[in-house]
Amino acid sequence: MTTLVLPYPKLAKGRFASIEAYSDEALFEATGVRIAFTCRKGGVSKGSYESLNLGTHVGDFKPDVLENRNRVREAFSTPEAPLLVPKQVHGDTVLTVDAQTDLLNFLLEIDKGADGLVIDVPRVAALLCYADCVPIILVSPSGCFAVVHAGWRGVMNTIAVKAALHMAQLDERKIGSKALGSYNVYFGPHIRRECFETSEELHDSFVDTFGKSCDAGYRHIDLAQALQTQLVQAGIPPERICDLGLCTVCHTDEFFSYRAENGVTGRMEHLLFVRRRLSLYWAVNVFLKILLGVLRAMPSHW
Repeated sequence: MTTLVLPYPKLAKGRFASIEAYSDEALFEATGVRIAFTCRKGGVSKGSYESLNLGTHVGDFKPDVLENRNRVREAFSTPEAPLLVPKQVHGDTVLTVDAQTDLLNFLLEIDKGADGLVIDVPRVAALLCYADCVPIILVSPSGCFAVVHAGWRGVMNTIAVKAALHMAQLDERKIGSKALGSYNVYFGPHIRRECFETSEELHDSFVDTFGKSCDAGYRHIDLAQALQTQLVQAGIPPERICDLGLCTVCHTDEFFSYRAENGVTGRMEHLLFVRRRLSLYWAVNVFLKILLGVLRAMPSHW
């Protein structure tokens, strides 16, 4: 079975129309998979939600939020794609969309609550909101992807691993039983270890569960390190995990932060959209691997 190879993950800030976001351009050029972690500028919201608030549940004027979402869709060329936006409940439920999914029924299902979506069809966009929790994107060489919202409850309940295992199950027939080792994983901006103060009980529970690497000092924990530990243990290579490394609490000029702004603030989004199932990059990759296999199988005297 031929294994397709993604470019190693890398996030860089770019401008897309009026929108600023962190994305992986090499991934997009190679595969048609567009990922984005938006910033707070480029929208029309006012006051505490200025300006690119994408959350409809935070008290902002809803027409402004819908205009902001339209701007994002236009900026990333997804205006015609179905947009899946689940009701986030700080849990560990992961739902899957594949070729057999009835999207109308699925829209009703995600409104009941989910913090992770696995998408195994092209030309469907998924959007989750965040402001301090860890936004996570997982991408498979098959074109399957996941978007995950992980607060401390989601991290403790291994929601990112659950999403990865959902993807691996879908990928088994397409790229084999070792699919996890080929995935790219991205952590967007979130509350970092120096700012995430918890109770002693929660701190100790994290350290007991994920090891001392997530211990960030008295009553502080490192969510990204806990996530990396569990994903690597599940089979994802550390070099395939890209952590942006920026703190929402420390950079309220660029990001919304629930904790830094006393709970009255907007939400960024992490967006993922697959424009096509197979790109030229993948096709060439497959052709070269097949050609190499044929050459190796030829008699040595040829």
